[in-house]
Amino acid sequence: MLHLYDTATREVRELELREPGKVGIYLCGPTVYGPPHIGHGRATLAYDILRRYLEWTGLDVRLVSNITDIDDHIINRANRENRPWLEITTKCEEIWWQAMDAVNFKRPTDTPHATDYVDEMVELIAELIANGSAYVTDDGVYLSVESVPDYGLLAHQSLDDMMAGGGEREVFGAGQKRHPADFVLWKLSKPDEPAWQSPWGEGRPGWHSECVVMSLDLLGEGFDLHCGGQDLRFPHHENERAQAVALGKRFANHWMHHGFIVDAEGEKMSKSLGNVNNLLDFVEVYDPRAYRMVLLQSHYRSPITVNADTIDAATNALAGLDSFVARTAAVPAAGADPAILASFRAAMDDDLDTPKATALLFDTVRQANAALDADDASAPCLVAAAKEIAATFGLELGRVSEVPADVAAQAQALDRARAGKDYATADSIRAELQAAGWTVETTPAGTTVRR
Repeated sequence: MLHLYDTATREVRELELREPGKVGIYLCGPTVYGPPHIGHGRATLAYDILRRYLEWTGLDVRLVSNITDIDDHIINRANRENRPWLEITTKCEEIWWQAMDAVNFKRPTDTPHATDYVDEMVELIAELIANGSAYVTDDGVYLSVESVPDYGLLAHQSLDDMMAGGGEREVFGAGQKRHPADFVLWKLSKPDEPAWQSPWGEGRPGWHSECVVMSLDLLGEGFDLHCGGQDLRFPHHENERAQAVALGKRFANHWMHHGFIVDAEGEKMSKSLGNVNNLLDFVEVYDPRAYRMVLLQSHYRSPITVNADTIDAATNALAGLDSFVARTAAVPAAGADPAILASFRAAMDDDLDTPKATALLFDTVRQANAALDADDASAPCLVAAAKEIAATFGLELGRVSEVPADVAAQAQALDRARAGKDYATADSIRAELQAAGWTVETTPAGTTVRR
């Protein structure tokens, strides 16, 4: 059975299922006010790989990933650009799915929108007020964190320790709060802002109330796994959990958080820092599968840097896999080697060790090629195992990229130069093709190029 690191308990432990054979997963989705960057790509692909693996093991997976379509960032952009906020969210969500489709992210089972759950959020907040866990102020409704005995569980700090480490930071709504760490559940609206009716006045829900309502509604109490980035662990996930606890509800059974994509200086990639690589721009330049390969070769909890070197290495690795698939197209179908699949499962069950599992994939390809060269009877089973692992990873292999006529002509000219022993010209053509973004492979059969 799969064992994952649980942020709450700080240990790798079994992912215990509420219902045998079924897994309920909640993944915090995008706030749709701008284009997705490659950090968002990690947030989706890490759990896409997890989902595909769980399905490969035979489990029925229900993945819920929300769309935050009302938020301060959205309102601020609408005001700044003098545009309707709905126009921004609609267009940005469309761009989000374009990018997700481009990187082969399997669509979630459910994609609830925050604006469709406002009534349910109002009901939740009313319950919290009724039981004394929340209170009304002049600017909205706040949750009293002191009403949650284990507040800070995911941060692994007590409330006193968190406040002591806060320095002189400005606290939102500090003048209205009973405690500086209390957080907003309902914000009263300002003029010309989108607003919904509530017993406390027109306004909109706080960000932390959205996910707790949607996850409990669609997955129910005690659902199996809550996912997201390390930056969401606190305060967002802690504040989600606090509301459920304050209502006496059992929230997520297991908490999974992935590491950051970092820049060259080790800074987390984010819109606020400005070190953002637009994901759609990325997939226009590079093979989208290369990003998945980079992530597979890194553990999900480790920070990674995505740059030209790591992408080029992943692209070359994919070229080798594509060549393997082309070579083995005529190999007879066979059952995958059971020992290799057992090793694959052991690696993945150990806190989703994709680097080890990916190394196994390449080792299996090498074994299969050697068996094919030796005309060994084990070859079909090895080929089937390699292809099954790649498919479980979500890697679509065997793609043949379209090569423009002028690029194909350059490849032919390279071969003519080599045949005439004009290696300087051949090297010059190769360098020109590579500079234009092509991978150039020369074998005794001739030269092939691919993106």
